[in-house]
Amino acid sequence: MRTVALMGATGSIGTQTLDVLRRERDTLELVAISGSTRLEQLIDIAREFHVTQLCVSNDSDAATVRDALGNVHVVVGDSGLDELSRNADVVVNAVLGFAGLPVTLATLEANHRLALANKESLIAAAPLVEQVRRRGSGEIVPIDSEHCALHQCLAGSPAQPGRPDVRRLLLTASGGPFRGYSAEQLAHVSKADALNHPTWSMGDKITIDSSTLMNKGLEVLEAAALFDVDVERIDVVVHPQSIVHSMVEYVDGSTLAQLSNPDMRLPIAYALGLPTRFAHGWGRLGFDEALTLSFEPPDVKLFPALNLAYDAGRRGGAAPAWLSAANEVAVDAFLHDRIRWNDIVSVVASVLDDYVDDPLVNLEALRDNDARARALARERIDRLSHE
Repeated sequence: MRTVALMGATGSIGTQTLDVLRRERDTLELVAISGSTRLEQLIDIAREFHVTQLCVSNDSDAATVRDALGNVHVVVGDSGLDELSRNADVVVNAVLGFAGLPVTLATLEANHRLALANKESLIAAAPLVEQVRRRGSGEIVPIDSEHCALHQCLAGSPAQPGRPDVRRLLLTASGGPFRGYSAEQLAHVSKADALNHPTWSMGDKITIDSSTLMNKGLEVLEAAALFDVDVERIDVVVHPQSIVHSMVEYVDGSTLAQLSNPDMRLPIAYALGLPTRFAHGWGRLGFDEALTLSFEPPDVKLFPALNLAYDAGRRGGAAPAWLSAANEVAVDAFLHDRIRWNDIVSVVASVLDDYVDDPLVNLEALRDNDARARALARERIDRLSHE
C-alpha cells in the first residue's frame, strides 16, 4: 500500500486526484490533506477517506475541524504543510501559487516522491529546489499534462547533464480562448471570455494564464528546471486539438509524442502509480474515426507573455521568481475587476523592467525577491486603477 498526502485537496487538481484514489483504494491510501478554503469540503474528504492528518490556514479553522472530526491531528500554515509533506510516500502538491513552496521543499528533503501540480514554486525557487534534489533521493513526477508527457517521452533518455541526446523539447498549447483574435478584439475581452477555456476545465488562475499564454511561459521555465534543458532548446507550438500533450525531438531526428484525450486524471494516475500504470483508460483515444492534428507557431506579438518568460529564463537568478510573483498579483487583480485583461502582461513586463540581477542563495533571499516583485506589481495596478 502506497501512502499519499494531498496538499490542496479542495481545488481542481485535488478533486480529480480524489477520483483516482477512489478507484485505487486497494493500492493507494490517503493519509493527509490540506486546504486553505472550502472547509466543509475538506471535512467531507477527511470523513470519506478516514484521514486523520489535516492542515488548514489558521487556528480558527483548526478548531472547526477538530470539533467536526474529533480525534484528528490538525496543523496550521506553512509549518503544517512542511510536517504533513514528510509523512507520505507520495505527496501531491496542488497548492495554488507560491504558497506551495513549503510542500515542494519538504517532500524532497524527506526523499519522497513529489507529484507536482504547483509549477510556480518550482519556477520561482528552481536553484533552491535543485540543491535539495541533489542532496537526496527525492524525485519529482510532474502532474500537468505537458510535463507529464515530456516525462514519458524522455523515459528512454539517460539523465545526463544537459541531456545531449535531446535536440529540443516541444510544449504544446491549445492557444487558449483567444486564439485567432485580433489586437482590437483582445482590447475588449471580458473576464467571462477569459475564463471560457476551449479544452480544459481548470481553476481560475491557470485558466487566465492560459488565455494570456503566460501558462506556456511558466511551463517553459518549469521544463528547463525539471529536465535540465536550457530554455533555448524548448519551443512552444500551438495545437488546438489538445491531443498531443508534448513532444521530444532527439538528435537523431526522431520525435516522440504522448497522445490522449484531455483528462487530468491520466497524468495524476501516472504520477501516483509509477512505475505501475493503472488500468483506468482515462483519456483513451479511439482510432476508429478520422483524427486530424494541426500545429502552428504562437503569435508572440499578440501574446508577449511567452517572450517575457524566455527572457526571465535567460537571466536566471530571481528573474523567474519576479515573473511568477508579478503574474500572480496581476491575475488576481484582473479576477477582482481592478484591471483589464490586456493590463495583466503589461504589469508583469513593467515589474521585470525594474529587476536587477540577483542570485538566489537561500530561502530568505527568495522570499525577499518575491515580496519586492509583488509590491511593485501592486503599485502598477494601483496606478492603473486610478487612471
